[in-house]
Amino acid sequence: MIAKADLIEGMVKGLAVLESFDTERQRLNATLAAQRAGITRAAARRHLLTLAHLGYLESDGSWFWLSSKVLRFSGSYLASSRLPRVLQAPLERLALRTGESFSAVVLGGDEVVIVARSSPVHAGAPSTVLPYGLHLGARLPAHATSTGKVLLAALPKPEFAAWLKGRPLARLTAHTLTESRALSVLIEAVRKQDYCLSSEEHELGVHALAVPLRDNQGRTVAALNVVAETSRLSAEDLKRDLLPLLWETAAAVRPML
Repeated sequence: MIAKADLIEGMVKGLAVLESFDTERQRLNATLAAQRAGITRAAARRHLLTLAHLGYLESDGSWFWLSSKVLRFSGSYLASSRLPRVLQAPLERLALRTGESFSAVVLGGDEVVIVARSSPVHAGAPSTVLPYGLHLGARLPAHATSTGKVLLAALPKPEFAAWLKGRPLARLTAHTLTESRALSVLIEAVRKQDYCLSSEEHELGVHALAVPLRDNQGRTVAALNVVAETSRLSAEDLKRDLLPLLWETAAAVRPML
């Protein structure tokens, strides 16, 4: 926990404005940025203008959107972080072997972040069809994803209770769990079975299966999942054919995490 005297409030607000841009809202004006960052419109406008001046945003005078300069951060992370480098090759092998799409994901607050992913391969060529938002660096709501539930199940029970307390659980589809007690029951089941199957909670027509990725000390450092269309693979298909491969890969990479 940082001391209040060491906290730079301006930086906190500036980063909140920068994080307001996502796949759902790619362009923001001062009013929308203020609502998303939880600051005044005047403050949001100053931060937007400053970020545009520094080259992290582009603007037409009223609306703002991310510039390519923000990729400096993701590029540096991917180049320096051990996790994506260790997991990329196993993900590619899984995609080549099965023709499905695989991701490695870490927990960040109320969201999960994709830090490595492989594209599905069909007939020897990568498919360009992926479920919405499953690009590298995408942030997805933890409560509505298989990886999020696996990572939440890895938290100590008091820490998970603190995470859940008073937190709104947004409804993304008719199948999304939005009731705290129901989510708690499911998280306990995930702890016991060591995997999570999530069907159409984040996007209709898509389900995903995830397992934890642990290091040699038994700490869960990420989650590994496979995503498929419900019209092509059933939940039973996923568990029967792909769950053993996920567990096998998790065991194989454990000494490297």
